[in-house]
Amino acid sequence: MLCQRFRGFTPPATACRPDGAEETAAYLLFCLGRARLKYHYIICASVVRSELLMTAHGLFIAGTDTDVGKTYVTALIARQLVAEGKNIGAYKPAASGCSFDEKDDPYVLWDAAGKSGDLEHVCPQRFAAPLAPHLAARAEGREVDAELLRSGLEYWRDRCDIVLVEGVGGLMSPLTDDDYVADLAWDFGFPLVVVAPNVLGVINQTLQTLITAATFRDGLDVAGIVLNQTLAKANDNSNRDELATRCVPPILTTLRRNADAFDRRVDWMGLTD
Repeated sequence: MLCQRFRGFTPPATACRPDGAEETAAYLLFCLGRARLKYHYIICASVVRSELLMTAHGLFIAGTDTDVGKTYVTALIARQLVAEGKNIGAYKPAASGCSFDEKDDPYVLWDAAGKSGDLEHVCPQRFAAPLAPHLAARAEGREVDAELLRSGLEYWRDRCDIVLVEGVGGLMSPLTDDDYVADLAWDFGFPLVVVAPNVLGVINQTLQTLITAATFRDGLDVAGIVLNQTLAKANDNSNRDELATRCVPPILTTLRRNADAFDRRVDWMGLTD
């Protein structure tokens, strides 16, 4: 169940109304965790994680939500690394809302990475409907291949100096009936770069994302946060200052709307060590 993937939480013994904050949290997680992990998925995930931890350097670009600019940020990271002479692999395990043209996230990532490798391997599972991947797949009479979500990264093992993995939505966005984005992040073992929109509400969203990362399974390593200006109206520095005060992971850099470079240069390769 979902609650079994979080440290410090166990499902309540009964389905009665919970009493107290801790029991309420456990009960809510229990209600969310109706789908059980199948045994062979657990074995597969363990094997994939042990193998991928020995692969090229990598970063997992996650978001506090959907439409926060993950693809834009990932593409800028890729372009900087290409300019530094690095061979880049870009991987998006699944994508929905695809138009199957050059505007799609996989093509944008592939182009930014210098068109390294085969475009089909950037995102092996693409769907047209603008829904969560497992729902978008079913709208086409298909199913998301949970094993391919993980094994698709193998293509990039010997082809790049660093692989940039872009997630789907937030860490708790579902990919299949059993898998969440956080499951892939844990299996891959790459440090997280959290993309957060510089808008009202970002403090809460970012802190919730960091709490999820810290408590999911044995914890997900967070390299830092990129604060992205997604709205035309510029925000003041209060969000950045508040996040810098309240978050343990650092604010790596900020990004102005439609900018072609980060406000502060980051050693992305160094974050993978």
